[in-house]
Amino acid sequence: MATHAAPPDRLTAASTRRTARIAGALFLVTFVTSIPAALLFDPVLDDPGWITGSGSETRILVGALLEALLIVANIGTAVVLYPVVRRQSEGLALGYVTARLVECAFIAVGVLSVLAIVTLRQDLAGGGTDPETLTTVGASLVAVKDWTFLLGPGFVVGWGNGLILGWLMYRSGLVPPRLALLGLIGGPLIVASGAAILLGAFDAGSALQVVATVPEFFWELLLGLYLTFRGFRPASRLFARGGGATSGEDGAAVAPRVPAPAGA
Repeated sequence: MATHAAPPDRLTAASTRRTARIAGALFLVTFVTSIPAALLFDPVLDDPGWITGSGSETRILVGALLEALLIVANIGTAVVLYPVVRRQSEGLALGYVTARLVECAFIAVGVLSVLAIVTLRQDLAGGGTDPETLTTVGASLVAVKDWTFLLGPGFVVGWGNGLILGWLMYRSGLVPPRLALLGLIGGPLIVASGAAILLGAFDAGSALQVVATVPEFFWELLLGLYLTFRGFRPASRLFARGGGATSGEDGAAVAPRVPAPAGA
């Protein structure tokens, strides 16, 4: 008696447990790298005269390395999650990957700006170059760094990690709905605050921006912790269980395969 085998790419909670843990760990890595990097960059970003000074640049180079690792972790979260969330919506899953890549492009430009300041300090400071000119160039590169932070982590993240990933997780049930709602709330707040700063409504780093960032911050942190220690919810509509229905790429139910009659 012939039967139809189950689809080889059917999702199960057990088969994706490792995927969830890797994705969660990568989200946690983004916190371990981005926050220390921001603190290490303080001397360059807060002191216009840093470029004409002397002393060690080690902390700045360590910060640049951390942001390079941040880029790897960001891309990793999208690549690892894509095969799972595309079953809810392939278009939105691709949009999430694209948003992550755009965010990382902004981060990379910011890192290059900081490294350029370090190079100018090493090669030109104290070597006869006009300090005022050097300070002006350094201030310009700091401005580039500030704008890349606003447009990348301060704007694109709201669309990618907030709205798109939050919606995919909410609709698929891969994480608890209340957790996914944090992304759906935090995403628009990040986008709105970034747009407000861009238009001059308030300054970057103000209390309003900090408040707007809180939901997105906890969404990504709790998502990383949940995926690392709990994995995807077995009750997700994307998982095939027993002989029940599985799910199509748009999240709609798809009837299970029925054994063919004897002799087929």
